[in-house]
This record gives sequence, C-alpha cells and structure tokens, in this order.
Amino acid sequence: MSLANPRILVIEDEPSQVELLRYNFTRQGFQVDIADDGEEGLLAAKESPPDLILLDWMLPNLSGIEVCRQLRRDKRTREIPIIMLTARSEERDKIRGLDIGADDYVSKPYLIKELTARVRAALRRPIARVFSGQLTVGALDVDIEKHTVSLAGKRLQTSPTEFRLLVTLMQSPGRVFSRTQLLDLVWGISSDVDTRTVDVHIGRLRRTLKQAGCGEMVRTERGFGYAIDG
Repeated sequence: MSLANPRILVIEDEPSQVELLRYNFTRQGFQVDIADDGEEGLLAAKESPPDLILLDWMLPNLSGIEVCRQLRRDKRTREIPIIMLTARSEERDKIRGLDIGADDYVSKPYLIKELTARVRAALRRPIARVFSGQLTVGALDVDIEKHTVSLAGKRLQTSPTEFRLLVTLMQSPGRVFSRTQLLDLVWGISSDVDTRTVDVHIGRLRRTLKQAGCGEMVRTERGFGYAIDG
C-alpha cells in the first residue's frame, strides 16, 4: 500500500453517494474503485484487494453484512480495513457490524471530513511483521512454530489458550476484536458460550505482559472487545 496514494473500494448502490465519495476522495489523492452491488464488490475485492473498503450495509444481491463476513473468511481480504456506511444508527446494529469484522461504522448522513479522518486512521493501523514463522508487534515476539513468546528477548510463560489469544490479536494489531469473535477464533466454539471466558484469559495475559514490563499493550474497547497495540 502507498500511503501517499491509497486505493479504496466503494461498495455502494446509491448514485448520489457514489459520486459524493468518488469526488471527495479523488480530490484528496485516493484512487477510487466503485462496485454498485454486493456480489460485484466481493468479486472486485478478491480479484484486486484494495487498501480499504467503504461498504454500504443495504446492497442488492448480497448484503453488506454478508459481504463483510465473506471478506473476513478469505485469506486475500481478511486484513483489509472495512468501514461500514449505513442509515441504521441503533447501537445494536453498530455492534452487529463490528462483530462480523468491520473495523469502523459510520451512520448516514455523515460529514466527509469525519469519514476521511476515519479512513486515514484505519489506513494507519499497524501491520504485524512476520518473518520465518515469527510474529512481531513492538518489542513482543511470537515464534509460531516453536510456540514461544518473548519480550525484548526475555522468554515469557503463557498457557496454550493465552498463546492462541495473543497470536490472534497480534495478527491484526490495532484491530478491535469482539468477545464473540475471539471465542470463535481462539476457542473455536459458538457465540452462545459465556463471553466472560475471554475476559478471564485477557486478564491473565495482561498480568503476564505487565509482569514482564510490557505495560498496557492489550487495550479494552469499552462495551465491545480487545485489541493489541504496538
């Protein structure tokens, strides 16, 4: 990705919204691709993954929610920042959008300045560095093959569950995962299991990192879930 000239994919079926977004983001130096229905947007994202996707909730052929869900299941597109655009403004709708993998949620009508700021923030999200089976965020290193964790060269002791939890968070630094997402990704179990399980293991992981001098690397997004910051 070139931060000076990022490419965004707008998946939106309202012509007036398409032109508004195309005009304003092109003026600011973005490359803008357009898809006017869910199936076309999904295909475009997979064939030529953009730097960021602006995704409308209500789309013909395939809903924005389902597009987002499928993008997050595909290795080619699962790390692309996705911002959902929708006229639905209730809190439960926001949580649902974030829960299936969107990075942010903007209600219509929106201010272009606010949307642009959110787009730029999403594009600045750090990317984990992976080399020879090692995952690195800040001073924290995980050797996926050897199943080890170290901070600035010092080995840390983690349980198997804490290790899987840490790897999941480190694969997308800065991205907030809901408790339901973490249950599915780390435990591989359905979302009807008590989400307090996640809180307990996050607490243990935090204590391990804090005792090693890592501070508050694991961030809580109040009312939603957790992220790890570099």
